[in-house]
Amino acid sequence: MSTIAKVDPQDPDKKTIQKACSILKDGGILAFPTETFYGLGADALNEQVLKRVFALKQRDYAKPLLVIIAEKDQLHSLVSDIPAVAEKLIASFWPGPLTIIFKARKGLPSLLTGGTDTVGIRISSHPVAQSLASTFGRPLTATSANLSGGKNPITAQDVCDQLGGGVNMMLDAGETKGIKGSTIIDVTLSPPRIVREGDVPVDEVVRVVISHTGHCLQP
Repeated sequence: MSTIAKVDPQDPDKKTIQKACSILKDGGILAFPTETFYGLGADALNEQVLKRVFALKQRDYAKPLLVIIAEKDQLHSLVSDIPAVAEKLIASFWPGPLTIIFKARKGLPSLLTGGTDTVGIRISSHPVAQSLASTFGRPLTATSANLSGGKNPITAQDVCDQLGGGVNMMLDAGETKGIKGSTIIDVTLSPPRIVREGDVPVDEVVRVVISHTGHCLQP
């Protein structure tokens, strides 16, 4: 059985967050709320625990895992390049539900990148996810806490229904917004390309890209 901890969605208890981070440091897996859906949190740089995440979700190894960081400075440990257009997007939409795909720094776990040379990252605007990422101090996976292809989870019960006791700890902060996932944009291309339309409207992303590059997005 998973440990279930009720947390205030706006002001999570520090001791609970510290306990959750101890589980992460020991190679455990959490379910936690984000500004979109509940995510599966694990140490994004620990290949062994990433294997557990894939097994739990029944996910194809070729599909990369998205990452949450606490602050922009952590990008340098994950990416080899931060294009100028990415700086503009970060300033406009982080923290928030915009995942940016960068060229990955050499040495990242292949399971994290799906065997590609890229990695998708965002800073979450949800107070629980923010507190977790900040206290943990390392990149955190944020793949949806569901079976691959299953219903996107907006409550802790949704996670339990699909993953049972497969997570070591559940941070239950009630219902998340749960309308769309994060919007995903690939800035390794010039001009950038929208990979997935999500909670950040594409026209807002386009406006920022055009104002900086003078070009629209790739189709």
